Amino acid sequence: MNEPLKNLLEAARKAPQSNKDLEVQRRSFAYGNTHFENSMITREMVDRIADEMPLSHDSTQAHSAK
Repeated sequence: MNEPLKNLLEAARKAPQSNKDLEVQRRSFAYGNTHFENSMITREMVDRIADEMPLSHDSTQAHSAK
């Protein structure tokens, strides 16, 4: 890997993500994994289900409780 690419990757790791960015990423991950298994799953379905779920204000708490 060349140095400019390493620098870009390091900058991306350190870039802050808003809650909205994280939610968009979470939904994209959910869609990608479910659509892979069932092509009838749509982004709209993932959005509808995600909108119905209660919000977790601190996801680190949920992970550390396991």
